[in-house]
Amino acid sequence: MTAAVLVVVAVVAGALSGALEAAASALVRVTRASLADEADEARDRGAAGSRRLSRLRTLQKLADDEHRSLAAVRSARTVLEVGASAAFVIALGLWIDSWWVVLLVAVLVGLALAFVLSRVSPEQLGRSNPVGTLLVVARPLAVAVALARPLTPVRDSEATAQDRTDAEAREVADRMSESEEFDEGERAIIRSVIELGQTLTREIMVPRTDMVTTRASTPLSKVLTLFERSGFSRVPVTGTSTDDLIGVAFFKDVVRAVQSDPSDGDQPVGEFVRSAMFVPESKPADDLLREMQAASSHIALVVDEYGGVAGLVTIEDALEELVGELTDEHDRPEPEVEDLGGGVLRVPARASVGELGELFDLHLDDDDVDTVGGLLAKALGKVPLPGASAEVEGLHLEAERVEGRRKTLATLRVHRTDDGAEATSYDTKEHQR
Repeated sequence: MTAAVLVVVAVVAGALSGALEAAASALVRVTRASLADEADEARDRGAAGSRRLSRLRTLQKLADDEHRSLAAVRSARTVLEVGASAAFVIALGLWIDSWWVVLLVAVLVGLALAFVLSRVSPEQLGRSNPVGTLLVVARPLAVAVALARPLTPVRDSEATAQDRTDAEAREVADRMSESEEFDEGERAIIRSVIELGQTLTREIMVPRTDMVTTRASTPLSKVLTLFERSGFSRVPVTGTSTDDLIGVAFFKDVVRAVQSDPSDGDQPVGEFVRSAMFVPESKPADDLLREMQAASSHIALVVDEYGGVAGLVTIEDALEELVGELTDEHDRPEPEVEDLGGGVLRVPARASVGELGELFDLHLDDDDVDTVGGLLAKALGKVPLPGASAEVEGLHLEAERVEGRRKTLATLRVHRTDDGAEATSYDTKEHQR
């Protein structure tokens, strides 16, 4: 008699555990909007829908605190599964004297259950019909959550639920990636949306060393020239150092001030700046995008853990994580080495220092930089703008053109500093091979 009772207990506990598994899966899938729609329909039925409405209200409360509800369900399932296993093994021990036979039967029963659950998984049932599943198990679910909730730490439940939600989202993205209903571009955007929350601001920002800034004391006329040369429409304004950020100068504000009164061209730009938005470098990119949208801000300054300026980020930087690189309408194809005559070459900024040396039969090597653009930036001590030049190892380097949304240096004009008898014609096609 005792063994039979234990078997019944094991079966009931296992069934409840399966029901809670289906409920947990459904709770992840269900939306508050769908529950609200169901509640409205039940309310319209009057007395006939009162029972359904009561269950829906219970489910809405559980969904409002989804993190702790899911954690409580998992705690309850653990207790039920351990209890079911213990009851079944004890029952077998009362019926069978040999311990190895008890172990063998327990293993066989476990394998049989695993086979059945692989065919009809409670989790799959919850996913396929989340609202219907939750309505069936609403009462047991509420009781289990109420009993197990005191055992569930708030932080742990939120973290675990978030991990589970992220895993579910990735699984959905994987299934959509395999579907022929979406082209490759749409599938890439879906994956990017899910991964955006795992990308930190520091990964998409323009680093401090690449920032173009101006001092607060700089006259508006010179700032206007800086805008024209750099191609940017917003430039951070600093005080005594880059960490002393006063605000951001907007191209349209400077143009408006100079056009309305040409004498304002001598006014310091510090009097025309707008307040800057500051964000930590550890902020997730999806939160950054939402905050910048809410603040109607296109640019934000990024600060590190010590309060120093780490870089800047624009709303386009975050959008590029979703849709890929945004190109400027004036962008050109990847430049190649071009002979301009008179010993002058147009060289891509991304060309290596070694390649530049080969073009002029020189041995060039620099441990600090790898590219020609980096070589010029090192010589200048700042980000090179069009027209900026320097002499390095017997070569005259001049920044020629910037491109892209970040206005990065694209090409340079390079010639020997002696610019005389040694000026020759270069076979750029042979070099590119």
